[in-house]
Amino acid sequence: MFTRSELEIKSITQLRDLCRRYGIKPTGNAGYKASWITSLMAFPALALSQMEEGKGLKRLSFEAYQNIAVALDQLNSPTDEQAALIKLTLEGKRYEAPKRWEQEKLLNLYKAKMKLEEVMELLGQ
Repeated sequence: MFTRSELEIKSITQLRDLCRRYGIKPTGNAGYKASWITSLMAFPALALSQMEEGKGLKRLSFEAYQNIAVALDQLNSPTDEQAALIKLTLEGKRYEAPKRWEQEKLLNLYKAKMKLEEVMELLGQ
């Protein structure tokens, strides 16, 4: 986060550019450094309090979290043969059509499972 001293030494143009970079508007009159400095110093804490209040981006409900876990359970885990084909596919080996489409479906299911596991890990923090 920004300190007042590091912001005070900047020009209005530099402060304006910083605000543009983060998509922040000045508090009050844009002609005063204090308006820009106030916005730059306040936005991090404001962003976190908004999340706690349920505004904007917010935490998932327990039910939504459980639904992701159910999807992961339904995807299951690849068999040894499926895991081997996934590795082979990742190495660039492909069947000819139409089996290639099934091979791609298997790979996509695996990728989706991996991403859902990542989602669960991220949301569990």
